[in-house]
Amino acid sequence: MSAPQPIDLKLIAPDRLTITWDDQQQREYAVRELRDACPCASCREKRSQPPSPGQLPVLTAAETQPLRITAMQPVGRYAYAIHFSDGHDTGLFTLEQLRELGEVG
Repeated sequence: MSAPQPIDLKLIAPDRLTITWDDQQQREYAVRELRDACPCASCREKRSQPPSPGQLPVLTAAETQPLRITAMQPVGRYAYAIHFSDGHDTGLFTLEQLRELGEVG
């Protein structure tokens, strides 16, 4: 049996995504949850670094705005490239990762 595949993706609010899978499971995702779980190398490295005491992060203008998904493209039959409004677009979210994230709707 093959892994479940997405059959429908919808932004149900500017900051909420739903994916319906071919086994009829529907999952809902907060855009912030997806961004925080980005699997790219730079995000993984950043998450593994201890916080710098007494230093505040420097934010770009895009990072001060509400976080949104600006585009989402399938990569083969195994992942999605998600582009976020803060300019980040290098993470490939595997279908397995997307099935683990979010909440069953």
